Amino acid sequence: MAPLLEVKNLETQFYTQDGTVKAVNKISYTVNEGETVGIVGESGSGKSVGVMSLMRLIPMPPGKITGGEVIFNGQDLLKLSMEEMRSIRGNKIAMIFQDPMTSLNPVLTIGRQIGESLELHLGMDKQQARKRSIELLELVGIPSAADRIDSYPHQFSGGMRQRVMIAMGLSCNPQLLIADEPTTALDVTIQAQIVDLVKRLRDEIGMAIIWITHDLGLVAGLAKKMIVMYAGNIVEQATVVDLYKKPRHPYTLGLLASLPRLDEDRPTKLLSIEGLPPDLVNYPRGCPFYARCNYRLDKCADTPPKLEKVGPDHYAACHVDVTTAKWTTEHPYQEFNSI
Repeated sequence: MAPLLEVKNLETQFYTQDGTVKAVNKISYTVNEGETVGIVGESGSGKSVGVMSLMRLIPMPPGKITGGEVIFNGQDLLKLSMEEMRSIRGNKIAMIFQDPMTSLNPVLTIGRQIGESLELHLGMDKQQARKRSIELLELVGIPSAADRIDSYPHQFSGGMRQRVMIAMGLSCNPQLLIADEPTTALDVTIQAQIVDLVKRLRDEIGMAIIWITHDLGLVAGLAKKMIVMYAGNIVEQATVVDLYKKPRHPYTLGLLASLPRLDEDRPTKLLSIEGLPPDLVNYPRGCPFYARCNYRLDKCADTPPKLEKVGPDHYAACHVDVTTAKWTTEHPYQEFNSI
């Protein structure tokens, strides 16, 4: 069976006064029906730009999708007209953005904002859309939904606004839901509630999910497959179990070493990755992680590694096998790697 979404060699750049920013560099991955895929990486790694590209939401100028294909339900989204894309956005593919306060219109009621997509994509009249909007608010756990339907965004808490965004995303029963760091501004208790809510709705509705985050701990119990991005590239891709048990890229090792561990008898020291990501205008000739990597070899400076298979459903872009290699300088992840 063909995947629901197939991204092939997607490339996006931004043209600025300082030069060309290589934000996304020929990334490829698939999402199957009903599957949850996590995309992780630090800020500036290209996570959000990658999904904004497949939704055709990159501002042009200064941005431009310079190559690749995005096959969804057998058609290339990059070849569709903007009118055809508008019929897909919010209907077949929905997106939850990071900050609901900037995504929701402050001068329109919650009911009006949810009902708009129902009227546009499903052809409902205002009465039908209002009834369905109340049902959606109840579905995502908004108390007294019938009374809150005419409230404005500022009358909701941060967690409630994010639930409203989820209700808007689910309004047309999308086949794919993209969640772009939807819990970043929320406290950990509300984060857990939102994740549990999305898991329950995914199981009930059967939609596929792309969950973007910089928090590997948050997405561990939600996703089936993980994609690790760094400097616009996919550096590792694996199932959740393989990625956490057998990381094969130095960057993934560093991310995992910075997570608190609750499965150890003794406390473990949290470690950080030294240095900063590369300048995407003056993109490095070799491996983009070279300057921060303690496994690096001479050839890493000049030859960019390819994403290659290192195990069943496990791919990594690294010249070094981190499971057997020795660190070339004092290695900050030695303690983590020996656990």
